[in-house]
Amino acid sequence: MKKIVLITGVSRGIGYALAEKMLNEGFYVIGTSRSRENINLKNENFCLIELDLASPLSIEDAFNTISEKFNHIDILINNAGLGPDLDTLKPERSTFNQTFEVNVSGTVFFTEKIIEIIKHKGILVNISSEMGSLEKCDRIDSVAYRMSKSALNMYTKILSNRLKGKIKVASLHPGWVKTTIAEDNIINGVLTPEESASTIFNFLKKDFKNGIFWDSEDAVELPW
Repeated sequence: MKKIVLITGVSRGIGYALAEKMLNEGFYVIGTSRSRENINLKNENFCLIELDLASPLSIEDAFNTISEKFNHIDILINNAGLGPDLDTLKPERSTFNQTFEVNVSGTVFFTEKIIEIIKHKGILVNISSEMGSLEKCDRIDSVAYRMSKSALNMYTKILSNRLKGKIKVASLHPGWVKTTIAEDNIINGVLTPEESASTIFNFLKKDFKNGIFWDSEDAVELPW
């Protein structure tokens, strides 16, 4: 039986590349996206679910659909996120709220639902960022994005304590990837989405430590 992986945010970038990678590696992939449009993953082992993490109703509907179709999943990868204030110096209220709605609140409350159907000894990975590390922060930009990833890291630690011995949990920095989340990423990103997806897959194959914060690009543990 194929292992089932649920990946949020598969419409483009890391999520799309990761869905392709997992399909090629023999997994059944459940992918979420805010819209069904322009999703070109045509595969009998792929199921697309509409999910808007900013909407509690959408979270409820998505969970109901997933739990009706599947009695369990093996891996949850919380990839969906946004960064409207990336490369800006001061926070702005509307983008600040938007960032936390998706990157923190939406991710947390979707995860709390999905935990119910993650198989014993399954895996839960939050795609975080080195930008969420308190110890490594020496810049002043991207206030909401950095804070949201720090909050997500705390959620990882809480879950790793709560689910110890049942589900392995980790925060993952996917590297500096050439994605459309920010103009700087497109210009200066080091990894393609496909290269990042490959490093993430390699991490999933490891016997990694529960509650770790991992840099998949450089294959090293990151400080919180």
